[in-house]
Amino acid sequence: MTHHTDQDRAWEMIEQIGMCMLVTHDGAGDQLRARPMDAHAAREEDAIYFLTDVRSHKDDEVEINDNICLTFADNGGWRFVSVTGTANVLDDRRKVHELWSPENKAFWDGKDDPNIRVLKVRPSQAEFWDSPGKIVATVKMATAAITGSKPSLGENRKVVL
Repeated sequence: MTHHTDQDRAWEMIEQIGMCMLVTHDGAGDQLRARPMDAHAAREEDAIYFLTDVRSHKDDEVEINDNICLTFADNGGWRFVSVTGTANVLDDRRKVHELWSPENKAFWDGKDDPNIRVLKVRPSQAEFWDSPGKIVATVKMATAAITGSKPSLGENRKVVL
């Protein structure tokens, strides 16, 4: 039987959910900005990668302040992960080709588009909420409301990545 640590669980949830909101500081550094991104988790490299466009603001924002937050949400399964870390922008053509998928054609003409960059996030911490699912959680909340008890809606853990 394989023993899964909280770290394993956090990485698995990141991989399974995939899409996240990338939160950066704006150019002035006093406002937070979030946008949806397709995450590529690479635990063996201690990194989460994204394809990005050199012409976008997020690249400039990361250059000014590399502290970021990633928020992953599986609303149907009531599973959530928040990741904090640092990011940098790379002009790594090999990694662009590795991460490329046909869906990326919506943003670029092809994987050789010179505007594509790789955003590399080095996660430092994660917090996850892993519940048994929406139906079970709803039943537990209803039972708790009737009985006056507190529902157990799954596990919440903070882990160093």
